[in-house]
Amino acid sequence: MDAQPARVRDLPPGYLEWPAPAALRHAVACLWAQVIPDGGGERTSLVLPDACTDLIWEQGRGAFVAGPDTGPAPAVMKAGTVLVGVRFRPPAGGPVLGVPLSELRDLRVDLADLRLRDARRLPGTLDPDTAAARLLELASALVADADPDPAAARAAALLADPRARAEDVAADVGLSMRQLRRRCHAVIGYGPKTLQRVLRFRRFVSRIDAGPRTGRDGPDLAALAAQAGYADQAHLTRECRALAGLTPAALARQRGPDAVGTR
Repeated sequence: MDAQPARVRDLPPGYLEWPAPAALRHAVACLWAQVIPDGGGERTSLVLPDACTDLIWEQGRGAFVAGPDTGPAPAVMKAGTVLVGVRFRPPAGGPVLGVPLSELRDLRVDLADLRLRDARRLPGTLDPDTAAARLLELASALVADADPDPAAARAAALLADPRARAEDVAADVGLSMRQLRRRCHAVIGYGPKTLQRVLRFRRFVSRIDAGPRTGRDGPDLAALAAQAGYADQAHLTRECRALAGLTPAALARQRGPDAVGTR
């Protein structure tokens, strides 16, 4: 793996991302691992919508797919849990997996239910480093065999601008709104307006993650709302409650330096 950290088994507790090999970066947002230390009780992390789809191996379980989320997904993990993942970019998930992503929306599905032969090479009994290598091999093969949708990929890039209108994006890529909606459901998991909402929300999340972790007053939410493309702070609050189940201030506190996961 390009820029791969130390062996997965030697990683410190917590969540870590690193870049995919250069040849995969058009389809893969990142590679990642999460290690929950032995001892203590269960840990819960809050997985937030990001318009991505993840191929994940879990020690003791094997491989599964995390479909695109439309709301917060609490993940409860036992002590000693080790996860390794490949995160596919929004327009890549459907073509890579070969299924309409709308069928996997808000779901966690065993890889055996989608690709039994591939799942058999990723049993939960593997050591984490072997699993990471095999997961990357599988991702490389899936990307090589995928049949991308250039129109949906172009639309996803345009919809990253919170000012873009879905109708204008459809015209730009030469599709009707109905066609664009259908194509987005297949390759991303939901329609263009939901995608735009999620991408705007992730822009806000990235800003609170990049901001200072200390200070009695917390982040300037009005300024962050404007930077992320919200009409005002009230708009941000409504969307944050819908997509994270928390107020913006509570989400900023939750994503502190001691958070278990940062997806």
